[in-house]
Amino acid sequence: MAVDSQALENTAAGRASAVLTAHGNLSFVLQNHVTFITGAGAGIGEAAARFFASQGARVALLDRDAAGVEKNAAIIAESGGEALALTGDMRDRASLAKAVDAAIARFGRIDSLINNAGIYPRKPFLEITEEEWDTMQDINLKGVYRMTQLVVPHMIAQGGGKVINISSVTFFVAPPLLSHYVASKGGVIGLSRVLAKELGPQNVLVNCITPGAIQTESEKHFVTKEQEQEFLANQSVKRRLQPLDIARVCAFLAGPWSDGMTGQTLNVDAGWALY
Repeated sequence: MAVDSQALENTAAGRASAVLTAHGNLSFVLQNHVTFITGAGAGIGEAAARFFASQGARVALLDRDAAGVEKNAAIIAESGGEALALTGDMRDRASLAKAVDAAIARFGRIDSLINNAGIYPRKPFLEITEEEWDTMQDINLKGVYRMTQLVVPHMIAQGGGKVINISSVTFFVAPPLLSHYVASKGGVIGLSRVLAKELGPQNVLVNCITPGAIQTESEKHFVTKEQEQEFLANQSVKRRLQPLDIARVCAFLAGPWSDGMTGQTLNVDAGWALY
């Protein structure tokens, strides 16, 4: 079957391949790529936004923390990049739809969606209330459902796209006090696999990342020095993982290097859970 060169050029992979051919340099592959990142006010989302922008991508940053995304968008703009700060609540479909519409109005398309937003409270299973359980699922799992359902029709209309879902290594190592969190992150992996099957024929590829113990600003509020040492003891690589470690893998999954992959889970945990 002959490939329609114009149709290929209209896809994210086609544009990236054309840029690579023209420049012969991998650093140009994400030039003008449009990515939409949730939870972009801090941590992994912030690192992904800055890294993608440094590679020439145009970035829509979403978070309920307006100050956080506005600060990060300003930093990107000051560095010569293009970014759009958006606010929304993963539990509120209307606010998410408004944000997606704003991104489309600004950039004209969305080539990759990074579903990163989530919460991480710790509590013994027998003490978790139904409200707390439901809140965790509503943000961490149903938020992925909402965002993906809102963005994917635009990807299909433009000829394809990439969805990158951030799960967690906790799904594999099952630490105590995180039963509601692990349940939500396991759901993200399962949803990603089903969507890979459903959306593959429309050239929408869906993959997961399971980060390990990432050193973020927020962890200072609940991680002790003893726990940090335990993280390192569990890892094969004896350094703390940084948000940038995840951002780089997001870029791999968003770019043409991963065009043959869908429904996969990439474990970025410095060799903690080996499977």
